[in-house]
Amino acid sequence: MLNDDQHIRQLANLELLARQVVEGFITGLHQSPFHGFSVEFAEHRLYNNGESVKNIDWKLLARTDKLFVKQFEEETNLRCYLLLDTSSSMNFPDKGINKLQFSIYAIASLMYLFKKQRDAFGLCLFSDKADMITQVKSTSSHLFYLYAELEKAYNNPKINTTTNITQVLHQVAGQIHQRSMIILFSDMLENSLNPEKMQSLFAAIQHLKYNKHEVVIFNVNDKHHELDFNFDNRPHQFIDIESGEQVRVHPNKIRESYITSLAHYRHQLELKCAQYHIDIIDAYIEDGYNNVLKSYLIKRNSMI
Repeated sequence: MLNDDQHIRQLANLELLARQVVEGFITGLHQSPFHGFSVEFAEHRLYNNGESVKNIDWKLLARTDKLFVKQFEEETNLRCYLLLDTSSSMNFPDKGINKLQFSIYAIASLMYLFKKQRDAFGLCLFSDKADMITQVKSTSSHLFYLYAELEKAYNNPKINTTTNITQVLHQVAGQIHQRSMIILFSDMLENSLNPEKMQSLFAAIQHLKYNKHEVVIFNVNDKHHELDFNFDNRPHQFIDIESGEQVRVHPNKIRESYITSLAHYRHQLELKCAQYHIDIIDAYIEDGYNNVLKSYLIKRNSMI
């Protein structure tokens, strides 16, 4: 029996993957208490005798034996930019799905959702510099162009490449002149041991906020290894994926100090995000994609 990630990795087509993820998510929403979310339509209401049947939700009828009508929203023309960190640290772990692959699947699913909602979207791929920043469009041809770029990033992970989120955010802020939603996918590990770099990072984010953009950070991590530091009880050779530097240590000897240090950094990161009214959301690769989609919808609805 294949688990979800094994099944996903067998899918060669990002559009097929995204459709399956999004439609499964929407089905789950219909079966849950979250009836207020806008997924192509605002909500349902009971059908009134005599009105047109064209907007009846026949799938919902099959599940509930009741006639409901989809209440469609006006087009919102929301503009979304998706920023993907492709630095080498995103290639962790080396077994199963890694952070880069998870982020690519999540972004592909968000794009499919944008297209369903007629929202415009663009893509920025970056590591130590911005490799590409596209225009925002809502067309099918644009969607498949961006899928092709994501597939290139998937098939060509970067080796020994560092991150410079600060520089990239300043560049994005300088190029985007209309109020937009900026969605960043990164492990946010670049500044974890450097308070000055963290200040520079939030100066760049403040640049986006000054230009009236809404900023959402999906902090992508492998919770089991990176946060909980769960490794076998034996010496390990740890390698810095970005620099290639190596160190041999016993996990049990440093686990407590590692977790304490990382928790302090994450607390400071969350405080800064709260100060600048930025949504920062943990996106654990073990948890799948539904939380990413739900968090986006909550933010989108708050902007309408």
